[in-house]
Amino acid sequence: MSEYLVPFEDAESEFVEKRSRFISHVWRVESEAEARARIEEMKKRHYDARHNCWCYILKEGGVVRYSDDGEPQGTAGQPMLNVFQREAVTNVCCVVTRYFGGVLLGAGGLTRAYTKGAKDVLDAAGICRMSLWTVWDVPCTYPLFERMKLEIAACGGVVRDAEYGADILLRAAFPAGGAERFAPRLTELSAGGLEMLPEGEEFLPGPREDAK
Repeated sequence: MSEYLVPFEDAESEFVEKRSRFISHVWRVESEAEARARIEEMKKRHYDARHNCWCYILKEGGVVRYSDDGEPQGTAGQPMLNVFQREAVTNVCCVVTRYFGGVLLGAGGLTRAYTKGAKDVLDAAGICRMSLWTVWDVPCTYPLFERMKLEIAACGGVVRDAEYGADILLRAAFPAGGAERFAPRLTELSAGGLEMLPEGEEFLPGPREDAK
């Protein structure tokens, strides 16, 4: 898989439906342990809520889990999960907490409410595209430092780290095609005196996009 969608950032949203209060949280997660920790965190924070329904999807191993946490079967966890599957978002964990307001919503009402909870919080978080970037060590002199950062950014790259010594060694990451655009600029700026060295590949997030 060359690229995949994840939440852009953690987010929270809330709405009230027939006096029941629904509080939603979403996170980008990398493992089941991280997802479970987020779920437990919400259960402790909202220990007095009637329900803490949840779902998560992980790219690694194709893991899909959800829970109705006491709501009628199929009215909470699965509808939440469906939101992320429709958007093709993975490495995601979502908890929708319900404080019961005394009015029964019925199966259809619950399904709509938990769907809305998941969709609202995903809209708040936004999504981004994880794609394979190449990572490079870029040697740099102090006089060229600021210009070099600008040139890396102009080619879509980001500076991940810098080591300062007699000269500077930048660790830069580039999306597809970015390193190829940057290499001749490095040659030009340094009059052929500096050369970048490949350091591998890494999946990194792109800019924020809106969910559909």
